[in-house]
Amino acid sequence: MRANKLLHLLPLAAFLLSGCAVGPAYVKPTTPEPAAFKEAQGWSPAAPADALDRGPWWTLFNDAVLNDLAGQIDVSNQNVAAAVASYAQARSQVAQQRASLFPSVSLSSSGERSGTRNAGADNNYRLNIGTSWEPDLWGRLRAGVSAASANAQASAADLASARLSAQGELAANYFVVRQTDAQAALLASTIEGYRRVLQITQNRFDAGIATKSDVLQAQTQLSNAQIDALSLARQRAQFEHAIAVLLGKAPADFTLASAPWQAFVPEIPAGVPSALLQRRPDIAAAERRVASTNEQIGIARSAYYPNIGLTASVGNGGSRVSDLFSASNALWSFGLSAAQSLFNAGATRASVAGAEASWEAAVARYRQTVLDAFGDVENQLSATRVLAQQLVLRRQASESADQVEAQILNRYKAGQVSYSEVVQAQASALSARRALVQAQGDRQSTAISLIQALGGGWQAQ
Repeated sequence: MRANKLLHLLPLAAFLLSGCAVGPAYVKPTTPEPAAFKEAQGWSPAAPADALDRGPWWTLFNDAVLNDLAGQIDVSNQNVAAAVASYAQARSQVAQQRASLFPSVSLSSSGERSGTRNAGADNNYRLNIGTSWEPDLWGRLRAGVSAASANAQASAADLASARLSAQGELAANYFVVRQTDAQAALLASTIEGYRRVLQITQNRFDAGIATKSDVLQAQTQLSNAQIDALSLARQRAQFEHAIAVLLGKAPADFTLASAPWQAFVPEIPAGVPSALLQRRPDIAAAERRVASTNEQIGIARSAYYPNIGLTASVGNGGSRVSDLFSASNALWSFGLSAAQSLFNAGATRASVAGAEASWEAAVARYRQTVLDAFGDVENQLSATRVLAQQLVLRRQASESADQVEAQILNRYKAGQVSYSEVVQAQASALSARRALVQAQGDRQSTAISLIQALGGGWQAQ
């Protein structure tokens, strides 16, 4: 009777002891957080929150083709698909860890026939239902669940990072293709102008007004422009292939038709540093991994305490199958086990020290991720401001170079200057035009990089 009372009290004792967690309470690491971005003067503030939908940020560029392509990333991009699978795997590990908190039940059966030559043979059948449970006395199992949950949350943030990275890379490659189309159109117009100048020079040479060197210079300039056009075609093909791979397609199955380039750059609210910490998925992933390593310390410390196990079983046995359903043949058992390591040469202490060192490394990586994020945003804000100023100057330079080219060409036709001055003026004008197109493309690329640095879009629903 005393034993039965003791057995009834064991589950209650286990329940009371289950709150004795030995791991440290998790405290989010502090990070350097400036009051504002250094390069954000004059920018409008944003009000983002990580729990809200970021929305399709690429629609801000007002390009229907880009909208269609970016919408295919979630479906077709293989890096995103791998991140989705990793997230599903992390969630399954959470379910596995939670299952360890509950008893496990098993069903077993057996049958055997044995005997001797003189006594004959006997049959022996058994049917047994057993259960085992490890009470979470020191919080080890709950720490495992918390660690797995933090890893799953980190995996979700990794998925968001993979999606954002693929979307940003697609948008950047797309605008490079459009910029290349614009450069190709510019070169096509320039080549046509060079052909006309070559014909004019050839006519002047035939009339004895120009020298042979003028014709050769004109031909050289035309050939160099044609070479540049071929180089642009090769560059465009490479970026078109990159877009195909991002969409999960073979390059042979994808073609991006030429279209007019809309060098539109949206206004981007920079926000504040605290908002950045809420939105960057890589920061969220790093912080969740700190939480996971914190739980690992508790798991390592639990090795200092004994492991307690409870087992119970009930079943029937007999020489015939019908005996398995007879109450008189019922068998039962209940067991309590405890195991404690008395000496392991400091292995437990080393395990705890290793877990603490792993936590310190995760904290350092988290803080470094935050610092890198701040630096990334500052770089993109600075580049955005400088490129906007450069674009104004590039446009002025291009317009001036066009005027110089026209004036020098007219003076050459009038025989007032040598052809070398024409070549120099045309080269300067072409360089200025291409620099203007490049500046417009750089502004779009920087806008995409800034959106990624801020953790995605901000137009939450």
